[in-house]
Amino acid sequence: MDSSVYLACIFIYGAPFALSVILFNTLAIALYDRKIPFWKHFVNFSIYTLMIVGSSLVFNAAGGQTGPILNNHFGAYLGALLVYFIINVFLLGFYYYLLYRGSLYDILKSFIKDTLLVYLSTLILSMVLSVLIVHNGVFGLTLFIGLSIMLSYSFKQLFSMYNEVQEKAIKDQRTGLYNHSYFENLLEDEIKKAKANDTPLSLAMIDIDDFKKYNDQFGHLKGDMLLGFLGNYLKVESEVAEVVASRFGGEEFTILMPGYDENKARSFINRLRKKLNDTYFEGVEIFPSGCLSYSAGIATYRIDIHDKSQLVELADQALYYAKKQGKNNVHVYGSGANKESEIDFADDVRDIEQQLKLFLYKDVDTFKHSKRVFRYAMDMSEVLGLDSVERRNFVLGALIHDIGKLEIPWGILNKRDKLTAGEWETVKRHVSWGKRIAETNEKFKELVPYIELHHERYDGGGYPHGFKGIQIPKLCRMLTIIDSFDAMTTERPYQKTKTFEEGIEELHRCSGTQFDPELVELFVHYLRLKAETQQQPAAGLETS
Repeated sequence: MDSSVYLACIFIYGAPFALSVILFNTLAIALYDRKIPFWKHFVNFSIYTLMIVGSSLVFNAAGGQTGPILNNHFGAYLGALLVYFIINVFLLGFYYYLLYRGSLYDILKSFIKDTLLVYLSTLILSMVLSVLIVHNGVFGLTLFIGLSIMLSYSFKQLFSMYNEVQEKAIKDQRTGLYNHSYFENLLEDEIKKAKANDTPLSLAMIDIDDFKKYNDQFGHLKGDMLLGFLGNYLKVESEVAEVVASRFGGEEFTILMPGYDENKARSFINRLRKKLNDTYFEGVEIFPSGCLSYSAGIATYRIDIHDKSQLVELADQALYYAKKQGKNNVHVYGSGANKESEIDFADDVRDIEQQLKLFLYKDVDTFKHSKRVFRYAMDMSEVLGLDSVERRNFVLGALIHDIGKLEIPWGILNKRDKLTAGEWETVKRHVSWGKRIAETNEKFKELVPYIELHHERYDGGGYPHGFKGIQIPKLCRMLTIIDSFDAMTTERPYQKTKTFEEGIEELHRCSGTQFDPELVELFVHYLRLKAETQQQPAAGLETS
């Protein structure tokens, strides 16, 4: 509303009068609201001064004349508003850039998007005010000011109601923290920023130790009070550290830490844990440790993480390990000698094999291929020195990688002639189908990358996403090599098969394009070593 007054002053009386009005207005506000620092009043006055001067210069240069509104000078009015708008957006955008250190381009883009319609309304209002002042003098100005005050009050009330509704939509009412939905949206945005700007990002999953015991002892009402207490504790500490705390669900919380690498995140979460241990809450005496505590798992973003659920899964695995170590503990996924707990995955192998047996009637070659790739993966997990969790996921991922082919029509899957373009597109969709199959089983969600990405190429020419180099997880790049080598060296009816040496030659030929060169060398070395071992006579036997 005030901008429409300043523009009207320019159109009717000229820049000097408009500057006098902004000076009087600034002094009046400074005297009325002394809580606002003087420098903020000065910055605001300076910005408006530049806007008024720039707008006036363009208005005069475009042939505008002070006085009554003239229809044939509409271009001058529009030009004055345009300059007023550009100066405002740039100066305010630069001010917020200095204040919050975001991306200047993103800030300016947001300002333009959010204020363009507002400034077009300002131009219309300024011209309406000019007409009122010229034809009705003080009475017209009084009408406009009265209308402005009422509209401003109405907008303020609506804005307050909107903020209140929005606050309820994104906040957890019990703890005062952001809710699960807000956390998921924020996590997705922060992963995109970390990827685009190559900046660190860490996620902590926090679980209150022995919360069920406290609930059973004191009841749910007291348990809710404990959740609220911890929520407020995390909120206060997170705001100081400029990170975001959310309630994930139940007694689980998350802290999203943009700009925090693995070490900084561990230090921060561990400091919070120790401080919480020393913070009293009624009834904590019943806990085994005699104090309020939590276990936390931390995962740090890597370039081969493409989905928010992957980062959450890694943090959750780290949390599980922290719990297994006796609680009141912080663990970073994959850190140091403290690897994630040993996992016996024999049952998981049997579960997957049961699903793969469906191939026995549809495509027995795919069943056999999956079993061979599985055995290759078992050997390569030793060569690569994988820990128990990486080994489990890699080996199971190798076994289940082609599960999506169950959705391919029998006629296409077993076709001996060359596939048509349409049929080939159907075959390529097996990675997406397989991903959906794996996602239906909670135990196999972490195997999704192996299913979805085993046809990506090192040079970015693969599918379904066209990921390149280290954007593809290392073990998925390894699976691509194993999968391809077995496919090209296995005998199948009506298809040309490469010999062992031809297969190795093909791996070398496609090294750096389809395959990761470093992993090709590791796999070829393993193949030759295995071949030499198989050719040697058994110990204790003589050769003739």
